[in-house]
Amino acid sequence: MLFGLIKDTPINQRRIQRFRANKRGWYSLWIFLSLFVLSLGAELLANDKPLLVSYKNQFYYPVLFSYSEETFGGELPTEADYRDDYVLELIEQDGWLIYPPIRFSYNTINYDLPMPAPSAPDSVNLLGTDDQGRDVLARVIYGFRISVLFGLTLTIISSVVGVIAGAVQGYYGGWVDLAGQRFIEVWSSLPILFLLIILSSIIKPNFWWLLGIMLLFSWMALVPVVRAEFLRGRNLEYVKAAKAMGLHDTGIMFKHILPNAMVATITYMPFILTGAITTLTSLDFLSFGLPPGEPSLGELVSQGKSNLQAPWLAITAFTVLAVMLTLLVFIGEAFRDAFDPRNQ
Repeated sequence: MLFGLIKDTPINQRRIQRFRANKRGWYSLWIFLSLFVLSLGAELLANDKPLLVSYKNQFYYPVLFSYSEETFGGELPTEADYRDDYVLELIEQDGWLIYPPIRFSYNTINYDLPMPAPSAPDSVNLLGTDDQGRDVLARVIYGFRISVLFGLTLTIISSVVGVIAGAVQGYYGGWVDLAGQRFIEVWSSLPILFLLIILSSIIKPNFWWLLGIMLLFSWMALVPVVRAEFLRGRNLEYVKAAKAMGLHDTGIMFKHILPNAMVATITYMPFILTGAITTLTSLDFLSFGLPPGEPSLGELVSQGKSNLQAPWLAITAFTVLAVMLTLLVFIGEAFRDAFDPRNQ
């Protein structure tokens, strides 16, 4: 579907040049991609397990595989606790360890805090800990990854559904378009956030369950723009010629008309992504989102609200969300300007 946009044509070259000329959007794209790529390797950046263990001239990779305490000369058949001084002594007698830069995972509790949790930032916990003694920086890294992956997945799936729905309505028109528009009017008038809260309170939510619930409503964002493009495109001469030559409706829709509609679709996608991340954060803040214990930016916002004596929690949550959403808005604006038909 995207072939009409990614192929090397003069108009696409001008679009790329306009996008790069928008320095705010161009740098925001690279900053966001860099942060996202780093978050994909969260286990290599923040983990309570070593990246590499050398023991008796053999190498072990605890961050990838599970090893029992007996592997390193211990007594227990359970997985080794690499924060236990006893296990560390066993390993260091005949080997060495390499830890990630942050020696905490998102669910690791620091029992050696200098003060009751939530503790202030220090050299061990760079952004402090939350009210359960978990490292805030580690939870931010993992929470950022979950938020972006959730938003990207929802954006891609809802865009596909919305494009298909808009294409069918616009191409066939008539009663198909009329029925589709009436359904969308009724469906979009439902209080989405309240319905999400009700459904999340009935069924224990998880990543995929929340994705499915939000997909029920997010697909409508692209229907109007795609529908309008197909209503215009179905009456063009080359479409009529394709029909006269016997080309199937599906081929006409997705080969001849859809590439034009994808211009508007791409410009909307960053804003759909922003809305998806915001909705997930809101649900997590209200405790109707991801299961308890999962790294969540919304849960961090809730902790900042509940622990006013620990301002680093609210400041961290606000800064991360503000930077992430600002970058996405700048990227969306740059895409919108680059693909604006008035600038072709």
